[in-house]
Amino acid sequence: MGGTPIDGATAWGTAEFTERLRAVATERYHDRHPFNVRMHRGELSQAELRRWIANRFHYQRHIPVKDALILAKLDRPELRRSWLRRIQDHDGTAEREGGIERWLRLGEAAGLHRDELWDGSRVLPGVRLAVDGYVNFCRLQPTPDAIAASLTELSAPDLMRIRIAAFERHYPWIDPDGLAYFRTRIDQGGRDGAEALALVLDLARTREQQHNALAALEFKCEVLWSLLDAVDGGGP
Repeated sequence: MGGTPIDGATAWGTAEFTERLRAVATERYHDRHPFNVRMHRGELSQAELRRWIANRFHYQRHIPVKDALILAKLDRPELRRSWLRRIQDHDGTAEREGGIERWLRLGEAAGLHRDELWDGSRVLPGVRLAVDGYVNFCRLQPTPDAIAASLTELSAPDLMRIRIAAFERHYPWIDPDGLAYFRTRIDQGGRDGAEALALVLDLARTREQQHNALAALEFKCEVLWSLLDAVDGGGP
């Protein structure tokens, strides 16, 4: 990357900027949230786990929405083709396919009906606020920042591996077939995170843009923490 001066500072080189982004994705990721820690220790009740699944679905169903908003910001066909795959990964290319469908099956495996996931009756106000904030951020912010907010994907594969092991060990009442979403996201998250990182490194060329990208990633981490705060305080 270049060294364009911004208020006396030059842009970080690629290696340093990458390290700073990865540090945020690691140190502020929601795997450290007390609710996730309890989940992975096997300490959640069935009611708590169902509450998380239902509320997290509200986030999952909006992922293609935020990706469509980012897609509209991309100015080259090859970038749009690449980003379009994210929408297809979640929505599928046919009925009963894609990440949203797999999350619905997780809900069913945990004893929830897919209609109650879709109708949003279980969604807590704090979860709605967090998800709306993220979607609006991707709608309103510049392209590098909207993409940088997705870089929590850099930490997702490791979390998925931990989560699969925790569910298999501690929550045997959930049909193992319901864990397909987590299994799929190991590879998808790794691929998506690498592609988004490359885009941010290319688009954020000044120190100011790099700072904004870091702030965007911090904001996304706060969104995920806020979602879990709401779920953790949402009931017995």
